[in-house]
Amino acid sequence: MEKRYPIPPFTLETAQQKVQAAEYAWNTKDPEKVCMAYTIDTEWRNRTEFLNGREEVKEFLKHKWAKEQDYKLKKELWGFRENRMAVRFEYEWHDEYGQWYRSYGNEMWEFDENGYMQKRYASINDMPINESDRKFR
Repeated sequence: MEKRYPIPPFTLETAQQKVQAAEYAWNTKDPEKVCMAYTIDTEWRNRTEFLNGREEVKEFLKHKWAKEQDYKLKKELWGFRENRMAVRFEYEWHDEYGQWYRSYGNEMWEFDENGYMQKRYASINDMPINESDRKFR
C-alpha cells in the first residue's frame, strides 16, 4: 500500500500537517478525494452513526454535503501520541431553507503505519446561528 504522508509516529510538526491536510480535503467537499485518507476497513462513529469501510464513508459524505450547503470547516490539533490524535473543529453550513448552523465537535483519530486513518470517533453539536454571526466566509 502506498504511504500517505506524514506517517506515524507523529511529531508536533507532522501532526499539525496531518490536521491541516484533513481540513483542506474536507473543505473541498469531494467525497471521492476525502475517503481516500481512510483505510479500506476504517471504523467511524459520527454523532449517532456507525460506519464501516471506505465505501460507507464515501456515501455518508455525499449525503452530508448535499444537506450541509456552503460548508466551511476549521480544525485544530489538541493533542497527539504515536499514531493517535485529538482534534477540535467547528464548521458552518446552512440547510435547504437557508438556516445557518455552527457545528462544534471533537474527533479522536487513529492511523495505521502507512498514514491512513483507521478509526475516527466524532462527537458533534449543532447550534443555529444568524447569517450575520458567521465566522467563516
